[in-house]
Amino acid sequence: MDDRFDRRELLLHLGDILDALNCLAKTSRPGALVVQLAHEEDSLQDFEFLRAIAPKMTVAEFTKRVTSAFFLWPRELLEAELNRDALASTVQHNLFDGNPDGWNAYISHVQNKVKWFGTGLSNIKKGALAEPSHDATDEASPVEAPVTAVPPVEADVRNEKRGWPWPEPRSKS
Repeated sequence: MDDRFDRRELLLHLGDILDALNCLAKTSRPGALVVQLAHEEDSLQDFEFLRAIAPKMTVAEFTKRVTSAFFLWPRELLEAELNRDALASTVQHNLFDGNPDGWNAYISHVQNKVKWFGTGLSNIKKGALAEPSHDATDEASPVEAPVTAVPPVEADVRNEKRGWPWPEPRSKS
């Protein structure tokens, strides 16, 4: 499957997340509500996904949760086989736990560019911010990657990774 354009869109989205986090940090208001700042601050107007955040989430809580939600993305997006469930479930679990309406709004936003994002994940429980967030360093991997069979490597190709971001193997003829 050729998913390089989806990977690109997800990298751009990760950049938007980091940009929004940077703008929130520049407000120097860790106790302020993210949704409120998203409406008030000009620098945050373009980040539509911020409106999906739980109404009671502060900038400090958002910062912790974003770190846990997206820390796997750079590594996962560079893997030869894209683990779609891992990408979406870390965000769902860490940023939208207890906020199913926000999760649905968020995946709708992301699916404007990446149609498969968040499909197939079970709904999350109601009760925004019901559980405290956790630090990304507390666990090695919040989502275990499903075991998949790796196709045998062709005789002409010596264990080279194929496809984006790796170039196609060169012909030996």
